Formats: sequence, structure tokens, C-alpha cells
Amino acid sequence: MESIEELDHRKTPMGELVLRRRRSPSVPDELVYEVKLDDEMLMSSTVNASERALARLTLERRSDEPCDVLVGGLGLGYTAAAALEFACVRRLVVVELLTPVIAWHLSRLVPAASALLDDPRCTFVEGDFFKHVAPGASAEFGGGYDAILLDIDHSPESWLQPRHGGFYTASGLSGLAEHLRPSGVFGIWSASEPSQQFLDLLESVLPNVRSHEISFFNPHIGETDSNWVVVAGGTR
Repeated sequence: MESIEELDHRKTPMGELVLRRRRSPSVPDELVYEVKLDDEMLMSSTVNASERALARLTLERRSDEPCDVLVGGLGLGYTAAAALEFACVRRLVVVELLTPVIAWHLSRLVPAASALLDDPRCTFVEGDFFKHVAPGASAEFGGGYDAILLDIDHSPESWLQPRHGGFYTASGLSGLAEHLRPSGVFGIWSASEPSQQFLDLLESVLPNVRSHEISFFNPHIGETDSNWVVVAGGTR
């Protein structure tokens, strides 16, 4: 029998945010952690292959030289944890808008929290990622980065908030590029396949754009599912 435990439930500027933990017959040997925003399921601890692939595919474009990494969106922490597996990462700054999400990690409520809290390279910053990388924005959180990873919206065409749309324009992407050091790399997660229009737009700002389909078995639907990771910049 499935049982659900609500670990946190708060009102936020984006809606009702819920963190819950449950037993599921789909994965009987582990607890499932899930985040919901209003009535929409945002993420699950048992479906994180593409979030981890975002870090891997982006940082694999870097050489082994020490690098500073910015992550937009903390979520359940899997992208940040995967980035910290790279020895070349010297500093990892995770920018998260919602106070409760950071609190879940600080209180070690979610599975990946210890990997982040126990690594001195990792820092949480409460703030708006999109304002941080807007055109002409000051280096509020520590200057340029060698890699920037983004996992906030559903896709470049489907946003959690309408105001995010300005980022997915030539001006918004150029602002992001201002925060990348020479040969810096940008990676973005998408629940659905990004449009060719977005890929062309990104190519006009950063070189070497490649879209990767990440296929994985989703135990909750009992079949193979896919997300996408787009990587741009770097030297290959």
C-alpha cells in the first residue's frame, strides 16, 4: 500500500510548494521524495538521470583545469551533487529563489543534501538566477564562471513564470554569456525537445551547440521516458 508523508508545505510567490515522501510499489526498496507546485509535479528523487546528465555533459566539455560553476535552481540537489563529482570543480554556487528549497537541504530533509552540505566547495545563495545573469548585471555572486548549469523552467518554451521568458531571447542569452569566462560552457535542462529556433538563437550567442536526448526508465509510468540537455560553448 502506498503511504504519503508531507514533509513541508508552504505558500511561496510562485504558488503552494509541497515536499513529500512516500512509499511506492513502483520502487519498493526506496523512499520517493517529490516536489509539487500547486497541483503540478515538479520533480522526483527516483527520476534524476537527466538532471545528473546536465552536470556531466556540460563539465565534460571543460578541461581538467580548476573551474568555477554556477547552478541555477537547487531542486532536490542532483545536478549540483553530480557537478561536485568532478575533481576539477573548484567552487560551486547554487542560486535558488525559494527559501524553503534551501531550508530542505540545510535541515537534510532530502537525500542529496549531505553531499552538498559536507563539501566545502558548495555554496547556496538565495536569489533570482535570471536577475543575476541579466544583461549588464553586476557580478553579485562572485564574478565570472567557467560553467553555468540551468534547471529552472520546464523548457526554453515553457516557463514557470512569464517573466522568465526574457532570458530565452538574444538579449537574455547574451547577458548569460557575459558571465562566462573565455571558453566557458553553458548547459540547460529541458523536459521536452527544445525547438530548432531556440537552438539557432543559442548558436548565435555561443558556439558548439548540441542537443542531447536523455532516455531513462521511469518506474512511475513503467516505460522509457526522455528529457533533453543542451550544451553550448567550450572548445568542442
